[in-house]
Amino acid sequence: MASSIVNYTKQYINGEWVESTNGPDSLIDVFDSNTGEVFARAPKGSSEDTAKAVEAAAEAFKTWSRTSVDERREYLERILEEYSERQGEVAKNLQKELGAPKDFAARVQSFMFNMHWMTTLGLAEEDAFEWTEDMGSTLIVKEPIGVVGCITPWNWPLNQIACKIAPALLAGCTVVLKPSEVTPINAILVAEAIHAAGLPKGVFNMVMGTGPETAQLLAEHPKVDMVSFTGSTRVGRLLHAAGAKTLKRVRTELGGKSATVVLDDATPKQIAAMAGNVINNTGQSCNALSRLIVPRSRYEEAVGIAKKVFESAHVVDASGGSVTDIGPLASQMQYDKVNGYIKKGIEEGARLVTGGPGRPDGFTKGYFVKPTVFADVNNDMTIAREEIFGPVLCIIPCDSEQEAIDIANDTIYGLNNGVASADMDRAMAVASQLRSGQVQINTPLGGAGPMVPFGGYKQSGDGREWGKHGLEEFLQVKAINKPRPRKPRKPKSKL
Repeated sequence: MASSIVNYTKQYINGEWVESTNGPDSLIDVFDSNTGEVFARAPKGSSEDTAKAVEAAAEAFKTWSRTSVDERREYLERILEEYSERQGEVAKNLQKELGAPKDFAARVQSFMFNMHWMTTLGLAEEDAFEWTEDMGSTLIVKEPIGVVGCITPWNWPLNQIACKIAPALLAGCTVVLKPSEVTPINAILVAEAIHAAGLPKGVFNMVMGTGPETAQLLAEHPKVDMVSFTGSTRVGRLLHAAGAKTLKRVRTELGGKSATVVLDDATPKQIAAMAGNVINNTGQSCNALSRLIVPRSRYEEAVGIAKKVFESAHVVDASGGSVTDIGPLASQMQYDKVNGYIKKGIEEGARLVTGGPGRPDGFTKGYFVKPTVFADVNNDMTIAREEIFGPVLCIIPCDSEQEAIDIANDTIYGLNNGVASADMDRAMAVASQLRSGQVQINTPLGGAGPMVPFGGYKQSGDGREWGKHGLEEFLQVKAINKPRPRKPRKPKSKL
């Protein structure tokens, strides 16, 4: 996959491709996850660039917010057409900058943009979304919140870009996108699609670079009305604090340490499916089911099932591979972090069932890791408390159904959980007690669809994305009181 380094030197501000005020030589290396070598460079933007983008968005909001939903829908349709023409190129870059196997990059990662975009277009259809409500003497109106700073992560880049900017634009907001510096190339291609679609100047802007120079100002700038952030809980806390200075709306989708509660009637097939969830996307998903809580009566059976699932996982160079294969992690930082947690699990006394630190056999470079299973984990261990963000499963024993629920809820996070059971009534009863924004019953990869709200409890964030709930995040509610029509006065009778 080696090739000459491609330099992208310009950002997208006020309808134009412009160099950063840091200069054309201020660039960030973008690494091929398969080799650890630089394959591209992207602009390292400045606070001044961000301020210019915000000013452009604030000016454009004056007119964009007054356009009709139908007009915005037409622009969104053109953007989707332009993106679809570039989707193949997006997928090829994701094989490198993210390390997504070929089929996974083409059929899943890059397609997430299409899925969320089409879902948002569906909300623009007549009667699909209630923009106003007549309450007699009062008209309730949903209006765009204003300028939105969208800060997106590297692990599902197209998913997060689309489920933020599509509803924001449909709502009538203007946008400043700050994509991850780890996976910036796909975002550049999205910006190219938006430019080709002819969106009015300033409605969409994109600044590249590091968080301190770009994202921080989006949270602090008085002309930014909302920040929508997906990323780590640590950064989410910082953005909430920065946004509090201007009391702007800050909506976050953060980390997770999700658990599957295995009930004693679960089938081996159900256990295998739920145990393998954390392998998807090389474990780099905030909603990954990384803890498996199992009754002691089924414990060693479940450990054996998980061992078989993980040892059959196929680790591949991302230049090839199917949807179910595993590529490398996205960066050297992630590689070091995941290996550090694996070593920590061994140090703290967890039983290493399969996997371990280092690269899998056959790989001497790149950010490849071994799919790893730990047994005999207790919920106080570091690997059970902290988000590893890699293909690492912790199996925890329990002595009762209630204890399993308590262990699952014993975390600062609350994004996702799962239940494995052959009895739907039992599974639903357990699901109702799990403190998380989603619960998956025997469905390790979800499947509820893009109209279902996505978001968490506790320190997994306070936002809801996808479908109409995601659109509502970008709207303000206004009550317009109108005088009631006067009843005609009856003429006085003459005697």
